[in-house]
Amino acid sequence: MESLRDWLETVDKMGELKRIDGADWNLEIGSILDPEVRGEDTSVLLFDNIKGYPEGNRILTSPFLSLNRISSILNIPRGSKSSLLETVRQKLPEWEAKLDSFSPKVVETGPVLENIRSGDEVDLFEFPVPKWHELDGGRYIGTGDCVITKDPETGEVNLGTYRLMVHDKKTTGLVMRANHHGNFHRQKYHDAGKDCPVAVVLGQHPLLFGMSSLPVRGCEYNWAGAISGNPVEVIQEEVTGLPIPADSEIVIVGWCPPGVSEYEGPFGEMTGYYAGEKELMPVFKVERVYHRNEPILHGCSPSRPPTDTGAFHSIFGSAIQYNELIRSGIPGVKGVWLFESSGTYFAVVSIKQMYPGHSKQAGVLLAQSRTIAGVGRYVIVVDEDIDPTNIEDVLWAMSFRSDPEKDIDILRRCMSIPLDPLIRKPTTSLFSSRAIIDACKPFDWINEFPKVVKLDSSVAAELREKWKDSFSV
Repeated sequence: MESLRDWLETVDKMGELKRIDGADWNLEIGSILDPEVRGEDTSVLLFDNIKGYPEGNRILTSPFLSLNRISSILNIPRGSKSSLLETVRQKLPEWEAKLDSFSPKVVETGPVLENIRSGDEVDLFEFPVPKWHELDGGRYIGTGDCVITKDPETGEVNLGTYRLMVHDKKTTGLVMRANHHGNFHRQKYHDAGKDCPVAVVLGQHPLLFGMSSLPVRGCEYNWAGAISGNPVEVIQEEVTGLPIPADSEIVIVGWCPPGVSEYEGPFGEMTGYYAGEKELMPVFKVERVYHRNEPILHGCSPSRPPTDTGAFHSIFGSAIQYNELIRSGIPGVKGVWLFESSGTYFAVVSIKQMYPGHSKQAGVLLAQSRTIAGVGRYVIVVDEDIDPTNIEDVLWAMSFRSDPEKDIDILRRCMSIPLDPLIRKPTTSLFSSRAIIDACKPFDWINEFPKVVKLDSSVAAELREKWKDSFSV
């Protein structure tokens, strides 16, 4: 798989890379990324000459902010959100079938070994770690990262995206929630009274980060290899024994000891709120740092959605859910969409109704799918004539095809997460509810439902041609 720097050369040739010199790590970089400042600009931003740091200590942001770049990252043809969704949906089984053929390739050396710091030489503030938001509890080095852990029993390797706030030059927080894959590994070590080995990649090809931040089955290394067509080259890191990408920009390694915690947070999260309180969290003690010359730190600065990863997660996450519904045996599924502004909190499924209760069945299954069950709120079921990616279409269906008394069902005491702003803190009661809204035509009198006002497509085509000089169509 190509390196981050190879990909940046491609993006530069696409005209979608902007270099920004002289910004301050303290709030300014995070503020520049806010839509109120950058407006409609969707370029990749590469910050250099950051205040207080020498030239070459760089920060990269916003790799997923354009559809063209998402296409290049996933190695698929360009297109609209709908067409990219359909392409990814069709390719998912192909990629999954090839996972065993794209295990990471172990190599002896790589660019990440150009600089090595150990023991007292470790200083995380060597890098221009940003304070992203005004009310953040500190400087966050891990926001666009890949945290590598391994199951001590099975040897299974996992890459997950978990946030790291710097406590001091050798220690960070490590926020892995109860349902996170990495936490399962960590807990096994801690239950045995052992330190959990951890490696954190802080600059990498965006495909690897994308896989790290998604609920894919199997190892994220294999997914990145299958999608790119080339296995990820890894080095068996000597302190932890974990496989780290050979062409990473920055990797920090060390241990998460049992029974050791420090206060972490808050952090302006992907919900657009400082929903998580300052709380005690396990720590990550860094024993060694690896980095390339003139390293690039990848950072994400979540704020009010849609975030810079919103479109990517919508396309890939929707494709996963689409195929999950089909795999479950539900017939007539025509589309699934998780909106960029809400992610899994507002999911839409389009179906061709085939039997009584069909729409309810699809809604309940989507509401309890492995992704949405953890962080969901609303599931909307619409007919096949509704484009689930078009919010105007969805609202039209909700307004005129659903009756609140009959068509809204509530699932109570479902799972939630501490980042949910509707959960009053402090609490250990992380419950939420799901609303399933049936916005389909009533099945028992579907053939009597009023006809839609719609121009015949052939007539529309004729009129577009006839009046093409009068309208921008």
